[in-house]
Amino acid sequence: MQRRVLLARGCDNQRVATLLVDLAQQHLNDFEVHWRPVLEQAGAEDKFWDWVVKKRISLSSDNFESFAIEYEGMTQGLMAIETQWHRSQVNRRNQVVYVQAIASAPWNRGAIRRPPELRGVGTALLLFARQRSLELGYEGRVGLHALPGAESFYDDQNMADYGPDPAQENLTYFEYGRFQR
Repeated sequence: MQRRVLLARGCDNQRVATLLVDLAQQHLNDFEVHWRPVLEQAGAEDKFWDWVVKKRISLSSDNFESFAIEYEGMTQGLMAIETQWHRSQVNRRNQVVYVQAIASAPWNRGAIRRPPELRGVGTALLLFARQRSLELGYEGRVGLHALPGAESFYDDQNMADYGPDPAQENLTYFEYGRFQR
């Protein structure tokens, strides 16, 4: 799978073409070598995520998928989703694409680097999750549990906030409802 995604350079807002692709070994290497040291130094909440395990799960089960955004030979974003087991918090009859993990490279995070190298990585990944939901017949429904430091991002994305979920370490649950045209 390969899709062209337009993002904005942080320094001048110039549009640049990136690629959204299936997660591959090079992306895992980029996370370990280039991302993790910066995330650890910054004290980022996702610094200990194990993307190797997430990729292994997506290879071994049809309902898990993992993706990366690439630009100029470097991984700019990562996402792992589950496509069959999760239900909407609004109406349990409706399935959602569940975002298990989503991350932007540290140099794309305004809290770590100003201006970020690229803007819109997380938004592009969420949009892709929404497209997958449409493709699967889930009408654009997407759900996730947010790390505390990312809650404002999901608010900015106009995801509905359903509050802390005691079953998921009190992480706040966010959901996109049915896509309205």
